[in-house]
Amino acid sequence: MQRLYFLTPNANITSDIADELSQMGLTKDDLHVVGRNWKPLEREGVPVATVRETTDVMNAPKRGVPVGAGLGAVLGVIIHLVLGPSLIIIVPAMAVFGGLFGLWTSTMVGISVKDVKVDKYKKALNRGALMMIADVPSDREETVKEMVRRHHPEVVIDQITPRDESKPVGQGH
Repeated sequence: MQRLYFLTPNANITSDIADELSQMGLTKDDLHVVGRNWKPLEREGVPVATVRETTDVMNAPKRGVPVGAGLGAVLGVIIHLVLGPSLIIIVPAMAVFGGLFGLWTSTMVGISVKDVKVDKYKKALNRGALMMIADVPSDREETVKEMVRRHHPEVVIDQITPRDESKPVGQGH
């Protein structure tokens, strides 16, 4: 799957693109809209992007759980060495606690960190542009881009690049 971002100037073009992508076989689970004026699109059946697609909430725990578990295990070993061998159960218990704490804290941080592309186009979105997020099969990526370019040359098309992969990226379905 490849995530494509279409920055559109208005709701009519966004709706047209959603219809064209639906005709190409993409489902409503593959399409999401971000912007200030998304209400008319929702009435037309175009799904609005959720926190899952527009923040790092899904990817942050992938980093937080291992870090928290590792730190918890280290703390458990230190406690075990200080308090004696009778408390060996403290090591796995602290690792589990650390993992859960890492999950909680990273999710709280992740929900506040915007997707790299949503953040990149924040000014345009604040001025009234809309962003459609489409999760397309990798083998159909070029077909989708060509269709959008042919019918809507005014639309900015972007995608996650290798340089973006180290930054927060929203998660699709």
